[in-house]
Amino acid sequence: MTCPGLIISAPASGAGKTMVTLGLLAALRARGLRVQPFKNGPDYIDPAFHHAAAGRPSLNLDTWAMSAGQIAGLVGTRADADLTVAEGSMGLFDGVAKAGETGTGASADLAALTGWPVVLVLDVSGQAQTAAAIAHGLATFSPHVRLAGVVLNRVASPRHDTLIRTAMAAAGLRVLGALPRREAIALPERHLGLVQAEEQPQLAALLGTLAAFIAEHVDLDAVMEQAAGGFAARATPVAVAPPGNRIALARDAAFSFVYPHLIEGWRRAGAEILPFSPLADEAPAASADACWLPGGYPELHAGRLSAACRFRDGLHRFAASKPVHGECGGYMAMGAGLVDAQGTRHAMAGLLGLETSFARRRMHLGYRLATLLAPMPGHSPKARLRGHEFHYATITHQPDAPLAHTVDATGADVPEPGSRRGLATGTFFHLIAPAT
Repeated sequence: MTCPGLIISAPASGAGKTMVTLGLLAALRARGLRVQPFKNGPDYIDPAFHHAAAGRPSLNLDTWAMSAGQIAGLVGTRADADLTVAEGSMGLFDGVAKAGETGTGASADLAALTGWPVVLVLDVSGQAQTAAAIAHGLATFSPHVRLAGVVLNRVASPRHDTLIRTAMAAAGLRVLGALPRREAIALPERHLGLVQAEEQPQLAALLGTLAAFIAEHVDLDAVMEQAAGGFAARATPVAVAPPGNRIALARDAAFSFVYPHLIEGWRRAGAEILPFSPLADEAPAASADACWLPGGYPELHAGRLSAACRFRDGLHRFAASKPVHGECGGYMAMGAGLVDAQGTRHAMAGLLGLETSFARRRMHLGYRLATLLAPMPGHSPKARLRGHEFHYATITHQPDAPLAHTVDATGADVPEPGSRRGLATGTFFHLIAPAT
C-alpha cells in the first residue's frame, strides 16, 4: 500500500509554509479525507499542530539522521491515508554542507527520495514578476525535484495577482492558489519557535479559520491532482531499541519535546510507556525499569520544578537502581541548578552536577553525531547516535564524566559531551536515530 504525497516548501523561512500546511490539512480533513502529515527535519512544534489539524499524528522525516529504510518504514506505517502532506523546513534546498545518512536534511532531498512533488509557497509582498523568476529557478535547480505548482501568499490586490499569474504562466508554472494578506491569521511565537499546540485554547477555531481561508483561495482539487505516490509501497518499520520494557516518560508543559517516531518505535518493540508529570509533582513509576526526561521548556517552569519535592525525591530513588536519561530540557532538570532569564537560580533534581543559565543566552543549533563513551538507556558504549540540538542555555558548570564524543554535521568536535553520574545520563542533543 501507498498513498500519493506532496511537500509544502518555500524559498525561505517565514513565507507561510506552516499556515498553508495547516490550512490544507484541515480543509482536506473537512472533506472527509484521511490526510497524513509529516515534517521534514528536526522539529517538535509543527508536528503537534499537524496532529490537531489532520487528526493523525505527524512524524518527522530527516534525510541527514535517517536511512532511506528508516524513512520508508515510517512512511509505510501511514500508507492507509488518502494523501500525504509533508511540511518542509527553511528553504527548499537548505541543508547542511555535508550529507548524512540519506542527504543534507534539505526538503529537496526528501522530495528526491520520496518522489513527492513540491508545492512552493511564495511570499510575494514587495514583488510581482520576480516571484516567477524565483519559482522558475527553484523548479529547474535540480532534476530530481519536481515542482507541482505555487501558492502565492500575501497578495496585495487583484492587479498584483494578475501580474504574477501572467509571469508564472510565461515561465510554465502553475498557480494553485493565491492568498490575500490576512495578518489576523497568525500563530504566536516564543524564543524556540511557535507556542505549543496544547497551549492554544482557541486552536480549533484557528484551524477552522485556516481551513476556510485555504479552501476559498486554493484549488484543492488541483493540489490533490499533483500528488504522486509509489514511495514505501512495501516498506516495513525499522526496529527501534527502547530504553526499557516499561518506560517512565515525563510528559507535561515543561517536558513535551520527544519525537513521535521514537515513542511509536518503543511501543512497536513491546515497551510500555508510563507517563508522569513533574509539574504535578509526580514521581516516575516504581514499576518502570527506565526513566526518560524529554526536552521542553523547564526554564519557564523552573520555580515549580524546584518546589516539586515528590518528583525530585522519587527521581533520586529511581536513579539509585535504574537508569534515567534526560534530553536538553530534561538534561537541565536533572542538573544541580538552572538560572532563569531574570537571573534567579532554581535548584533542580541534582542527579547530575550540571549548572545552566538563561541569563547569558547563546544559541546552540545543529545536527549532532555522538559516539557513546558509556551506556545510556537503550544503547551500549560505542553506539553512534544521530540527533539535533537547539537551545539557548549556557553551561556554567559541568563536573561529571562525559557521556559521548560528539561532532556536528561537518565532523567538527562539539565541546558539549553530555554527562553521566551513576545511572544518570543526559545530553543537550535530542536523539533521532542510530547511525547506520
